[in-house]
Amino acid sequence: MGFRINKLTKPIFRWAKGVMPPISETEREAIGAGTVWFDGELFTGNPDWQSLVDMAPARLTPEEQAFLDGPTAELCGMIDDWKIVHEDHDLPPQVWEFMRTNKFFGMIIPKEYGGLGFSNTAHSEVVRKVSSCSVTAGVTVMVPNSLGPGELMLHFGTKEQCDYWLPRLADGREIPCFGLTSPDAGSDAAAMQDTGIVEYGQHEGKEVLGIRLNFEKRYITLGPVATVMGLAFKMRDPENHLGKGTDLGITVALLPTSHPGVDQGERHIPLFTYFQNGPLIGRDVFIPMDWILGGPEQIGKGWTMLMTALAAGRGISLPSQSAASAAVCARTAGAYARVRTQFNVPIGMFEGIQGPLAEIAAHSYQIDAARRLTVAALDEGHKPSVISAIMKAHATYRMRECIERSMDIHAGKAIIDGPKNYMAAQYRAVPVGITVEGANILTRSLMIFGQGAIRAHPFMLKEMTALSDTDQERGLKNFDDAFWSHVGHAVKNSFRAFARGWTGGLAAPAPKKVALTSHWRQLSRFSSAFALLADLSLATLGGSLKRREMISARLGDILAELYLLAAALKRFETEGRPEADKPIVELVMQNGINRMALAFDGVLDNLPARWAASLVRFLAFPLGVPYQQPADDLVREVAEVLMRPSSQRDRLTADIYLGERHDAHPVQDLERAFELAIEVEPIEKKMREAKIRDPKKALDQGVISETDHKRLTDYFAAKRKVVEVDSFPISEVSRFDANDARGRDIHTTQREAAE
Repeated sequence: MGFRINKLTKPIFRWAKGVMPPISETEREAIGAGTVWFDGELFTGNPDWQSLVDMAPARLTPEEQAFLDGPTAELCGMIDDWKIVHEDHDLPPQVWEFMRTNKFFGMIIPKEYGGLGFSNTAHSEVVRKVSSCSVTAGVTVMVPNSLGPGELMLHFGTKEQCDYWLPRLADGREIPCFGLTSPDAGSDAAAMQDTGIVEYGQHEGKEVLGIRLNFEKRYITLGPVATVMGLAFKMRDPENHLGKGTDLGITVALLPTSHPGVDQGERHIPLFTYFQNGPLIGRDVFIPMDWILGGPEQIGKGWTMLMTALAAGRGISLPSQSAASAAVCARTAGAYARVRTQFNVPIGMFEGIQGPLAEIAAHSYQIDAARRLTVAALDEGHKPSVISAIMKAHATYRMRECIERSMDIHAGKAIIDGPKNYMAAQYRAVPVGITVEGANILTRSLMIFGQGAIRAHPFMLKEMTALSDTDQERGLKNFDDAFWSHVGHAVKNSFRAFARGWTGGLAAPAPKKVALTSHWRQLSRFSSAFALLADLSLATLGGSLKRREMISARLGDILAELYLLAAALKRFETEGRPEADKPIVELVMQNGINRMALAFDGVLDNLPARWAASLVRFLAFPLGVPYQQPADDLVREVAEVLMRPSSQRDRLTADIYLGERHDAHPVQDLERAFELAIEVEPIEKKMREAKIRDPKKALDQGVISETDHKRLTDYFAAKRKVVEVDSFPISEVSRFDANDARGRDIHTTQREAAE
């Protein structure tokens, strides 16, 4: 052992200390946030898929299901999204009151504090249903239940803070927001310029030791209407009143927005989505020390608090909204492709439409599978920060693709704004989802693999901790233990990657008693190749990997696909292996394998250490990285799912809002036209066989009956209602009337010109 440490480990230890950059305090706290769950399995190269298959699925309690079917459905029925966005620019007062009364803002708050005490699964399902009706309403519901004072208080608040604030948040007396982002700092919290200086000041007529705050926050959802804010700031104690030094670190305080010095009087407009969002500014705001969230012992722990809460929140809110959008696209694009006709046939019969339809169906299945798996993990007590980052980024990416494909299919119907357009609000909200809760570019290029490699790798964090240990002797010993364990792990994984690669996955394991074992084996093959490539990338690039963001992003894409594809296979098992779902799962798997293959090739083509890239290709991909383009027949089969009534289509789009409880709603109109389109298919077939296109002529010649003619008439009227788009009087959409620049009547000017 002494020989190994002195002759082998010590030189490696010195070299590693030289090439590994120091971890900033912000990075250290982000890495330490949350827990490691199945992301740790993926980094081993030999995941325990059986544990995933055996994991209990996400379920609602009877009380939670009743809330989804009752108050949540009723809330959707109260919302006129066109009026909210284009007239009121806010939810109407009766909707705000309904949400308060029914405790939509207190879903995660325990019952002992007056909240609903719902699970993460219920939180997700409610956000999903409301978001399928209105993005504005969905955001309004999600924010108080995700990253905000309520959740932070549950984890870190003092008993006195919880006893006072949580009942008020639960029943809606208080509306919360959280102030983090500022003009100088977004993802880089260390650059934050918002300050809190420890000093004596006046509070409630007494001189007390407190904090003088100066801050400027922006992009704060619910900021304009919030009554209490969680505020992140850098705390300093120049005179060392607390005896802890001068720079105390990022801290969080609870601050009523009515407090003197706080200004919340303006709004941002997030791409005409019109959920409440705005800046929050504070000038010389003095607060007492006991307003620090969690009390004085939590001074300087603000970033850890936020990252811990975000580790869970990012796995719920935006993935739920993304799943809602994908399901809405699947339902409406499929129905519209069946109802809308060109050249006397439904446009869904054209292969140019079937391709995007199939993509929407596959994304919808996969997003919801991963959402359900993630919230089930959260309900078990996990807070997987890496998995949550995967969910936030890749769910919103797939949401964007679904909405873009649906816009293509709807064509002119989707670009003319008005009450009949059910796509425009979803389309406008896409960049919001991509940007908030951590911009996707940063999440994909740095966080998923960068944070995952340190946090979830079996040995990486141990090695880095040993390298940064101020006690050199202890650090060397711990590094020796971790490093040689890492070497043994890498050798074993190399043999695994070789065996699985050279047999095309036949030697790779699959869980017991599952269907689609070949797909599980391919995931096992790719996971061992990923672990091998990850180790070699880390070993050859060292600290420079932080700057090689394209390589890091591709490695993150592989990690993400492994999780998302496993979630799809897990869903297939959980739902009883419905035979009708096999084509969708097959398309999901083939598309995902292709995305992974592209990412593998991207890393291997660009890895500076060419010997390492060649080694991975030899061991894991002797015949090249496998690509498999989905067959046209498979694409057609999946597209057909969305254009036919079936239990399969209903499973893909379960529990979304379809216009119920409204006297008139465009999705309700589409559903009615879709049902009629299916009903009249046999009638239209009779007419085609008789080579007659005019229903009246077909009736006169006895090809169809009076009843058939009536059904066709009803269908044509319903179809016309769906295909129609809105138009408005010029006076409603323009500041000017129909006059030319000189104020003269246009028609008079044109007549004079003609003469």
